[in-house]
Amino acid sequence: MNIKDVESLAELARIELSEGEKKEILKDMESILGYIKQIEEVSVGDLEPEYQLKNVWREDELKPQEFSRDLILKQFPDLQDGFLKVKKIL
Repeated sequence: MNIKDVESLAELARIELSEGEKKEILKDMESILGYIKQIEEVSVGDLEPEYQLKNVWREDELKPQEFSRDLILKQFPDLQDGFLKVKKIL
């Protein structure tokens, strides 16, 4: 990667960069590309199966819940004539 590549990317992104910013971005990009090369060198084919990712599913469990009118009315903050009172929404 060189300054021309950074200038091309800046043009595609439609941003203006000073010479100092171009050099800084070039340095950052080279660092990123070096890190990617390190990652590419890692071999994951030799891992034992228990270290590979697995999709783990759990069984759905039915949990009985008690819903009654009195229970709901007791938990609601504002009541009027036995009804739940809510703010008017326009």
